[in-house]
Amino acid sequence: MEILWVLIALVMLGVVMSSFLRRRRGAVGLVPPGHPDAADPANYGFAREEELDIRMPGPDQDLLDVLDLVQRTQDYRAAQQLLAGTDRESELRWQRVQAFAGAASLELQQRPGGVGEAPGGQWLRVWRTEVPKDAGGAAVHAEFLVQQAWRTAAPGTDEFRIIMEEAKAACGEAALLAPGDPIPYLVELSVARGLGYARGDFEQIWLKILDRAPNHMGAHLAALHYWCEKWHGSRQEAYAFAEAAAARAPQGSLLAAMPLFAVFEHLPEVTLVSGFYQSEVVSRAIHGALHAVHSARPDDPMLAHVRHLLIFFLVRAERWAEAMSQLVHVDGHVGALPWTLSADPAAEFAVYRALAVAGYEANGGSPATLPH
Repeated sequence: MEILWVLIALVMLGVVMSSFLRRRRGAVGLVPPGHPDAADPANYGFAREEELDIRMPGPDQDLLDVLDLVQRTQDYRAAQQLLAGTDRESELRWQRVQAFAGAASLELQQRPGGVGEAPGGQWLRVWRTEVPKDAGGAAVHAEFLVQQAWRTAAPGTDEFRIIMEEAKAACGEAALLAPGDPIPYLVELSVARGLGYARGDFEQIWLKILDRAPNHMGAHLAALHYWCEKWHGSRQEAYAFAEAAAARAPQGSLLAAMPLFAVFEHLPEVTLVSGFYQSEVVSRAIHGALHAVHSARPDDPMLAHVRHLLIFFLVRAERWAEAMSQLVHVDGHVGALPWTLSADPAAEFAVYRALAVAGYEANGGSPATLPH
């Protein structure tokens, strides 16, 4: 009996010491909403979870206005005009092409059509029919087919291959309509990944992109997927590709953040190594991304993408203040990695944001001490 009491005492002492040490280290624990110790993101002016916009990584009011008009009226012309007025080599045009294609794809998914009912995304079909020589419409259509393949079929199936082959043909048509435009080749990078292009064929597409837009961040991210271990490359090849891009990045380019995306693409499903997110490889990639963010133009369309991924890594590394510094710039929009991999991007983002706020406050931070 005495031994039993000794064991109980040791367990109780361990619980008390564990609680004490967690408080000393500023560790973060989850408590129910409304609890007196619960950190409230609203105190920092952050948007409520239900207000988070999952369509884009950051604000683009012109795009939002046009999307609303097109979907409300089913008239493509506003989208056509917006793309025609956007620099064809810019990151912004690529994001807008993706947004229009994604909107049409989601409409079709929600309203597949049937007897007496037109399918969703009809405006894109009308766009291609009425102005078949329009380069913007051709690019959106090619990207639409790619998104349809990934959204509705499993890689390796006949259905997936049929849609991807159609997308490949659409990329060729779009390229003929705008010989200097990198976007048709950028769309084909995803086709190459899905259909498993031989490396020589993939590199031919990549060279065409480099000729047209050598520092295009979106193109580099699309190419990185091909070189990843889970597709047609390896961890070493993906890291080498990302590090080479970072090394040749001009001053102010977000290509310096590429190694962080390579690390993310090769995260282990289960982290068994203590301090993995404080390891040298991860810390070096975080440092490169932070440097890229600090050096980039404030209006760089890819800046929000890098900030979102930084939030993920900084929270995992328990670098709370730095995570909060990124949050104040992107809160309100969650249409970016890693959140878009979740079935509920807004909820996933909200969890990391709550952890950042709790960690920040556990280490003495407050709304008054957070720089904006």
